[in-house]
Amino acid sequence: MDLRFLTMALALVIDKVFGEPDIIWKNFPHPIVWFGKVIEQADTVFNNDHASPFAKRRNGFLVILVLLLAAGLTGGLLHWFFLKFGLIGLFGEALVASVFLAYKSLIDHVRAVAYALQGGGLRDGRSAVGRIVGRDTALLDEAGVCRAAVESLAENFADGVVAPAFWYLVAGLPGLLAYKMLNTADSMIGHLNDRYRDFGRASAKLDDAANYLPARLTGLLYGAATVFGYGLPAAQRSFSTMMRDARLHRSPNSGWPEAALAGGLNIALAGPRIYNGILANEPLLNSSGKHSLKAADVLQAISLTEIVHVGVCL
Repeated sequence: MDLRFLTMALALVIDKVFGEPDIIWKNFPHPIVWFGKVIEQADTVFNNDHASPFAKRRNGFLVILVLLLAAGLTGGLLHWFFLKFGLIGLFGEALVASVFLAYKSLIDHVRAVAYALQGGGLRDGRSAVGRIVGRDTALLDEAGVCRAAVESLAENFADGVVAPAFWYLVAGLPGLLAYKMLNTADSMIGHLNDRYRDFGRASAKLDDAANYLPARLTGLLYGAATVFGYGLPAAQRSFSTMMRDARLHRSPNSGWPEAALAGGLNIALAGPRIYNGILANEPLLNSSGKHSLKAADVLQAISLTEIVHVGVCL
């Protein structure tokens, strides 16, 4: 276990420094792209539009089970290979693990929203945030753009950094690869629409279960980091907001890091937003906090996340 902590710390540092180098991933497909292609093929073959809801649920469960086993086995084989090379192998495993972390990419994309608002105004801000969120951005005001960016930061830090690290510490490379396969499947087929409501049900439920502890841990980490950035009263507000408002979120997990971040910075997040032309009238998290968010608030949220990341590395 001690070696896992060391390996993951190294992976987190590699990801923070190098992220996803274009020189590599423009010439070779990213492993997540491979995962996506396999899931897409399974969807084509096993998600029959004419099958009964029961058959779709059964097929979806069997598909995700096989994919998780395959990902776990691949991780186990990679770990067995790296064990043969001592410290060099440890570095090799950290390098592989870093590929499945998304810290630098996340920070770069969220920071780009703040810089777009500062440099190009609302139009550029809407365009930048549209690259990282699923909601309609054409009608967002400046505060709406900033809320979307901060919410994406909190949610994706939980499932793109903390959760992969958590599952690596629990089960090594098999756990990390299986989690990333599951998370990719959920993003592709875990939707409540006519095509995926049944076939993607198992993927969605398992992803919720896999993120249950990491999401809450991320919230606690935000609260702890707030002590260093803003003092004990802000940390207490972060924790109390998380415990009060996290369950207001439509996701069973995303509300925890979002509410903790909202409380720590004393800003209001969530609330009504539009998806595919349909209004989702959702409650606010930390409704008494600042509503008129600016680019500076996005940068402040990034700074707090960077404190958390340093703590995770240590």
